[in-house]
Amino acid sequence: MRTQESRNISNSGWTLSTGIIMLVLGMIAVISPWFLASIAVVLMFAWLLIIAGIAQAVHAFKSSSAGGILLKLLLSIISLLAGIVLLIYPLAGMVSLTLVLGIFIFLDGVLRVIQAFQLRPMPKWGWILFNGILSIILGILIWSQWPFDALWILGLFMGISLILNGVEVITFATSAREHLSEPTHES
Repeated sequence: MRTQESRNISNSGWTLSTGIIMLVLGMIAVISPWFLASIAVVLMFAWLLIIAGIAQAVHAFKSSSAGGILLKLLLSIISLLAGIVLLIYPLAGMVSLTLVLGIFIFLDGVLRVIQAFQLRPMPKWGWILFNGILSIILGILIWSQWPFDALWILGLFMGISLILNGVEVITFATSAREHLSEPTHES
């Protein structure tokens, strides 16, 4: 039986393209000097916080409620300051972001394991389970070495995580397409 989930997964090649992009970005992060990849992650995150802070400030001034404006401005200032601090102190940012990355990868792995068991009847659901288990292990490895390996581990593990996620998305997208192209034998 074809499910709505498998139709959504194979939607017009976007899923496959996303997986390929994730795979390529992961390989670039792994083969580049890990310190440079770590710095790139920190600087990208810093600019994302700055852009988010500016967007929040614009939204705050367009907000209609007076109480909401103050809170929104405070949130935008916090976001802007965090981004600026990361730009000024990228090495300290690497240490803190490494811990955050470890937590993220661990939780991402837990959620992927749960997702794998929810998708269990789908073909090749085991790849999602495998990716989830590896992500849990990577998260634990980051925690166990933190802060000593923060300068290189951020770039390396982000690259590995992107590669694993890219392979998972590519595998699942092609599997869903194959599943959709099979003739149904319903009576």
